[in-house]
Amino acid sequence: MNENTSTSKLSLNSNALKVIAIIAMTIDHFTDIFYPGFPSQPAPLALHFIGRLTAPIMWFFVCEGYYYTKDAIKYMKRLGLFAVISHFAYCFGFGISLNPLEGGIFNRTSVMYPLFIAVVILYINDHEVIKNKKLRMLVSTLLIFSAFPADWSCIAVMAIIGMYEKRGNLKGQMWEIIQWTFFYGLVSFFFVSKTYALILVGVLMVYPVLKFYNGQRGKAKWMKWFFYIYYPAHLIILGILRVIIYGDINLTV
Repeated sequence: MNENTSTSKLSLNSNALKVIAIIAMTIDHFTDIFYPGFPSQPAPLALHFIGRLTAPIMWFFVCEGYYYTKDAIKYMKRLGLFAVISHFAYCFGFGISLNPLEGGIFNRTSVMYPLFIAVVILYINDHEVIKNKKLRMLVSTLLIFSAFPADWSCIAVMAIIGMYEKRGNLKGQMWEIIQWTFFYGLVSFFFVSKTYALILVGVLMVYPVLKFYNGQRGKAKWMKWFFYIYYPAHLIILGILRVIIYGDINLTV
């Protein structure tokens, strides 16, 4: 039996889990508006803690989406398109320069880019698009590092690749989430924000949530597109609020 399939009375399909991810993400991002600068106060810390649910659920369903897709090329193109759209929305949302090489080196584009890169690498390796193994490894490495300036950086790519290899083994996938998040937390602790690093322990909440996954998509087929649309849309709303409340400032500094 697939360990990811829940046998308990309470079970959640992929649509329900994606809604949980969307709610957690919305709470997390709008906390940045009302409590800018990631302050060490109980209310914003609790809200950001809830937000740590989002990324690992997204990683999990990228693995599922790639596994079940009937057209991997089409899936990649869709992720790539929304990575571009989300870049503009993300930069507007947080007041960041559209040029990812301008300013700081972290959080210069959205998490959609690492998700896209992870699927590209999975496809390259699964289909041996590049026949030479060493060249394939080199290209994959360069693609991984291209995600460095993005939200969740290269960590999102590495976590997805590791989780895909352990698909069907939730504990194994959880270990991938923990080890890569721990590494991300170390970098953050020493170079970015000690508070943010400590909040990353919230990713542990995803294990009991994913335990309820029943392996089914759900009846609402429109949910397939809802997240793709909602992600940049909520960032645009975030940006409008940012400008109204603070003016055209960068919320990440």
